[in-house]
Amino acid sequence: MAQKVRLYQVDRPVRVYADGIFDLFHSGHARALMQAKNLFPNSYLIVGVCSDELTHKYKGFTVMTEEERYEALRHCRYVDEVVRDAPWTLTPDFLEQHKIDFVAHDDIPYSSAGTEDVYKHIKEAGMFVPTQRTEGISTSDLITRIVRDYDVYARRNLQRGYTAKELNVSYINEKKYRLQNQVDRMKEKVRTVEERSKHFVYRVEEKSADLIQKWEEKSREFIGNFLELFGPDGTWKQMFQERSGRMIQALSPRGSPSNSPPRELSPLRSPSPPSHWGHAHAHTHAHAHAHARASSPPSPKAASASISSMSEGDDDEK
Repeated sequence: MAQKVRLYQVDRPVRVYADGIFDLFHSGHARALMQAKNLFPNSYLIVGVCSDELTHKYKGFTVMTEEERYEALRHCRYVDEVVRDAPWTLTPDFLEQHKIDFVAHDDIPYSSAGTEDVYKHIKEAGMFVPTQRTEGISTSDLITRIVRDYDVYARRNLQRGYTAKELNVSYINEKKYRLQNQVDRMKEKVRTVEERSKHFVYRVEEKSADLIQKWEEKSREFIGNFLELFGPDGTWKQMFQERSGRMIQALSPRGSPSNSPPRELSPLRSPSPPSHWGHAHAHTHAHAHAHARASSPPSPKAASASISSMSEGDDDEK
């Protein structure tokens, strides 16, 4: 069949028809329509959408209205034309009216309306082209998820402003759901506080580690500088020793040489005029020198001065 489709060539776009309910239009629907559109290099895709009346009669209640389903198909990029209120079973008149060349659908027998496969006569006429279903996604799967997690979605819509009447929720369940929403908000606040606390503690620990490291570095630097300045061989000791040596040297000058020559009397010195005061002064002076000679050995200078005084005293007496 696929080979026959590939060999089908006409001078106009090949008109391919795909029909369905397309409730809760999803990616599985879009992929099936993409396959139908790409069956031929030049194709025109017609999509038939069954009405609410037919769907509720033969398949079941839909989530979306027929108008919503029509609009969903109209905005699909692969669709060239939407047929509203499409028939449940394709008739020759319908195929002729829309000039349909091929019908695309998945190959699983579709039993409905009292038949084992509504596409049986299309397959027998050689107009059926199969497409592949997308696993894991279907309208029934989506509804199952909602029914399974009904409480979650009921609480969700209550929180978003829907009333219990709109959700067909009893008074007791409404209060229960609202209480659960409040508990969840409290849990979320607690988690937020915990996350912020963890972040704050992490920042404090990080800062503390940095401060401790810097403190250790500064401590080592301070101890090194202290030892360099005040240690056994430190700079301060060397400076103190140098200054102490200079002070000792300044306070203890060198002594006079012991072999200094004695001072001689000047021969031109004239004797002072005789007087009573001069005679008493000379006598006192001579007595002091005599006492000094008796108490300690005279130095050359002292001996010279004593001799000179005695000479002057003798001259006065004369």
